[in-house]
Amino acid sequence: MTPGMHDRADTTVGDAAAEEDARHVAALRRQLVGAAEAAGIVDVAYRVVDSPVGPLLVAATEDGLVRVAFSSEGHESVLEHLSQSISPRVLQAPGRLDDAARQLEAYFTGRSQTFDLRVDLRRSTPFRRRVQEYLPLIEFGQTASYRQVAEQVGSPRAVRAVGTACATNPLPIVIPCHRVLRSDGGLGGYLGGTDAKAELLALEGHPPAGSGQGLLL
Repeated sequence: MTPGMHDRADTTVGDAAAEEDARHVAALRRQLVGAAEAAGIVDVAYRVVDSPVGPLLVAATEDGLVRVAFSSEGHESVLEHLSQSISPRVLQAPGRLDDAARQLEAYFTGRSQTFDLRVDLRRSTPFRRRVQEYLPLIEFGQTASYRQVAEQVGSPRAVRAVGTACATNPLPIVIPCHRVLRSDGGLGGYLGGTDAKAELLALEGHPPAGSGQGLLL
């Protein structure tokens, strides 16, 4: 045996053992998730999906999608908050989020411009919920100013409150708060960061921020 062959053989055996262990752990996890869901003890299911704006945590209750979170928010912090605000019975259970994952992929690959998902906005205040329920009416490729949204929800003077409703939107992308811009065409704030907001607008064919084109002024 030439020098190094024994080491390579050991490495191959070790890799195979590690893969077998990983498969075993994955199988046990699937059994655990299946048993927990069958017993009705998963109050919040979550999974992480890849996207052009980074990994997204998506979470759902039995009532619908309850959270979409950018990695910049800290997924562990988001899960901790969900466990405190909804239920400590939070489990990574990808199956419940299959439809959401498919629709997000379709959106990011240009195969779909809308989402058809049940949403759970229980943690939004009445005004914020009114704003968040209005936002999907701003169509793909279109934008509106914070002031226009305030007018549309019947509170024309509540421009700042509309900004807060967008900033606290628990379901960014699905509820398209990225389509709301400042009156001067500037991006304004965004939960996932302005780079993510600009990327989402570009995906929808919107001119670069600040050009003043394409706004519903």
